[in-house]
Amino acid sequence: MKYIILSLMSALLLSISWPTYGIPFFIFFALVPLLMMEHEISKFSKIKNKGSLIFALSYTCFIIWNIVTTGWLYGAKNPDGSHSLFAVVIPVLLNSLFYAFIFQLYHWYKNAQGTYWGLTFFVAIWMCFEKFHMSWELTWPWLNLGNVFADYPKIIQWYDTLGATGGSFWILLINVYIFYTLRIWEAGRKRKSLIINSSVLVIAIVVPMLISLVKYSNFDEKPIGSVNVLMLQPELDPYTEKYSKDSLTILNDLLTLAEVNSKGKIDYYIGPETSIPGYGSISENGFEQSILLNTVKDFLTKHPKSVFATGISSHRFYADESEKSETAYQTPQGVYVDSYNSAVQIIPNQKVEVYHKGKLVPGVEIFPYINVLKPLLGDAMLNLGGTTASLGVDKKRTAFGNPYNPGKLAPIICYESIYGEFVTDYVKEGANFLAIMTNDSWWGVTQGHQQLMAYARLRAIETRREIARAANSGISAHINARGDVTADTLYGDKTALYAKVNLYDGMTFYTRAGDLLSRISVFILGFLVVYTLIKKFQNRKKKG
Repeated sequence: MKYIILSLMSALLLSISWPTYGIPFFIFFALVPLLMMEHEISKFSKIKNKGSLIFALSYTCFIIWNIVTTGWLYGAKNPDGSHSLFAVVIPVLLNSLFYAFIFQLYHWYKNAQGTYWGLTFFVAIWMCFEKFHMSWELTWPWLNLGNVFADYPKIIQWYDTLGATGGSFWILLINVYIFYTLRIWEAGRKRKSLIINSSVLVIAIVVPMLISLVKYSNFDEKPIGSVNVLMLQPELDPYTEKYSKDSLTILNDLLTLAEVNSKGKIDYYIGPETSIPGYGSISENGFEQSILLNTVKDFLTKHPKSVFATGISSHRFYADESEKSETAYQTPQGVYVDSYNSAVQIIPNQKVEVYHKGKLVPGVEIFPYINVLKPLLGDAMLNLGGTTASLGVDKKRTAFGNPYNPGKLAPIICYESIYGEFVTDYVKEGANFLAIMTNDSWWGVTQGHQQLMAYARLRAIETRREIARAANSGISAHINARGDVTADTLYGDKTALYAKVNLYDGMTFYTRAGDLLSRISVFILGFLVVYTLIKKFQNRKKKG
């Protein structure tokens, strides 16, 4: 019973730490009960199959954490209007399984090499998993530990140096050291050691926060200019209106929203993800002939020196099969085509610039490892509300410049805003402010859109770029370079948000170095594994 309670304690502490409803400071000891559970079972339990029990209890812990923090995925709907059980069950079960497997590897290594090497292994492998979880096709870094402070920007200003992955490292070290302190106390009951270790813990928690508060108060980066931005929030129901309304009607509603709220000079109009065309998509082979895009250009002629950036659904045909990409699929007519979730920048008398979303949502926009799984699953993904194909992507980030002002926009599309190092690539391409185009209304009034909005604040700190966030149903927001939300909208409102967005051209250490601690952790993990293998080989040689 004690082991179950310890597992449930970690589940509770992890869950109540999470934004946007939680208190993040619980995260500093959220993993301690789980570590204690593993230690108690490994050292003192008389149960025969200890590994299986540890795996079962850790899996239970992580399932509860995933359900509480990401259960809002159930808000996604199937084509018939029913809630998609697939959308929540698969991510929860798989993500929990991954975490439980990582914990199991820690258990095995600790048993082989002892507690101290085991705890080093625990930090290294968790960091490596978080990094890996941002890179593969089943990517879902929503619960990376460093995200937990997203609503508390004043205490994480040092993320401009080490990023949110640095936050994960910080949290893991604190948890491990608390567990170490408890073990030392249990073993010797020495008050001096307890005082010393407790003092180290206080310093390790408080000093980064104090440094952050100083950085926050003394932030004095000078902008190279500013632009007037109008973020459009059309509040278009993604399940009904988007596919039942005529595309021109949808666009005219968006442009009317822009016109009505244009008070004074507007440098940028920013629309949300896939604002147009409604049903279907726009051919990139005919961008310049598109009635929809030329309607936007006509609108801009009434607003001289204004730029319109928005999300669209687009596609590209390949005249020659030899030119097709890896993600192109064949139509019934035998023509190869790529479909994209795109961002465009529209300027009168200029070619439309386009960027294709580079980080796709697994199961919705990408069929993970399609060449392996599709022959096995067939149309099972489609029947469960997923996809049987994958959208095309851009392998390189881009930044949209314009001839009217020094603004250079990073066209970040929805899910991409979760990825810290990924977003820095826009800045490396010259972006001096971030434009997040998103549609968070798939899950209704849940924690989903609030958490995604909170994570955007991390990107502002990491890159020291201001953010103009245009969301279909909310939350649209202006976030400054310190991660403060200076203005925002309510979810479900049909509205527009004006902001004067400052432009910055400096590059933070994190922008230049990226997830440095994650890469160091890869080397540490490699060393630990190789060291263990060499040691085992030497022991076998001695016995032989």
